[in-house]
Amino acid sequence: MRYRILVTGGAGFIGSAVIRYLTNETDHEVLNIDKLTYAGNLESLLEVSANPRYTFIQADICDAEAMKQAFGEFKPTHVMHLAAESHVDRSIDGPLEFVNTNVMGTTVLLEAARAYYASLSEDAQEVFRFHHISTDEVYGDLEGPEDLFTETTPYAPSSPYSASKAASDHMVRAWYRTFGLPVVITNCSNNYGPYHFPEKLIPLVILNALEGKPLPIYGKGDQVRDWLYVEDHARALVKVATEGVLGETYNIGGHNEKQNIDVVKKICSLLDELVGYKPNSIEKFEDLITFVTDRPGHDQRYAIDATKMSNELNWQPQETFESGIRKTVEWYLANQGWCQNVQDGSYQRERLGGSQDSQGGEA
Repeated sequence: MRYRILVTGGAGFIGSAVIRYLTNETDHEVLNIDKLTYAGNLESLLEVSANPRYTFIQADICDAEAMKQAFGEFKPTHVMHLAAESHVDRSIDGPLEFVNTNVMGTTVLLEAARAYYASLSEDAQEVFRFHHISTDEVYGDLEGPEDLFTETTPYAPSSPYSASKAASDHMVRAWYRTFGLPVVITNCSNNYGPYHFPEKLIPLVILNALEGKPLPIYGKGDQVRDWLYVEDHARALVKVATEGVLGETYNIGGHNEKQNIDVVKKICSLLDELVGYKPNSIEKFEDLITFVTDRPGHDQRYAIDATKMSNELNWQPQETFESGIRKTVEWYLANQGWCQNVQDGSYQRERLGGSQDSQGGEA
């Protein structure tokens, strides 16, 4: 069956991966709704932009009239809601924007979906799904070294970002319980891979290293994160949107727990292998590592138990961290034009980018 899937935040990192997957690997129709703020880039969707099954409109999820119009004209069978402010440091500097987009924006979208759902026939209502994409950061900090986040782990967010995502999760569950809107929720671990905005840890390290700039590491770099290759995540999200059980939550993780310092050192070793020069006369890229003051409220460890995804939806990540990080470094080395356009801001000046996108984690 061909679905009509409305994706919010589809010009962002995870959203663009979802749209590339939907367009290249399925026959579904896709509407990408994106506000085009700083962190998305329509250049990430150039390979699918001419596909007749793909449509883009620039709109803000906080704009109730625009959302009503989008639902009415596109008539989606599924909504995949990824639009969100997602960077922890930015949420500390300016939390109100995160509350507005992540909480109010989600609520506006839920109301648009509820009105649209009420207008559908019974057969169409049977198909319709609202899939809310969230983060493992809503669970806060794990205590023991063997503990894992499960779908029933109590929420204990630490930052304005994670608190705003927790609030949006609660809104989605309330619209399911109170209004009967058919929803599913996913909470994911840290994503990485191609087209990642350079403020995040992995692309920042790669691009800083190539320019001989310091590689900043918070504290001792001993914070542990579970790393999920973005294309594995995209496959999982589509599976949940189309096959997930109504009202259920699914945790999506990469089974790749790493300390931040080890992630950075691995990137440096790959660059030593793949790059034929060393900037600033350094002997190896690891020499650029610089430890900086830790951020306020920095969680020590996240780790996902993705057993439910495996058992109920038959999903497992295809990439190990070793294979995924090599693909990621190689992609950045081969796509310096995309990187340059983001770094110098030309992707925005040419009206080719800048979105919101729910990330799995802050690094």
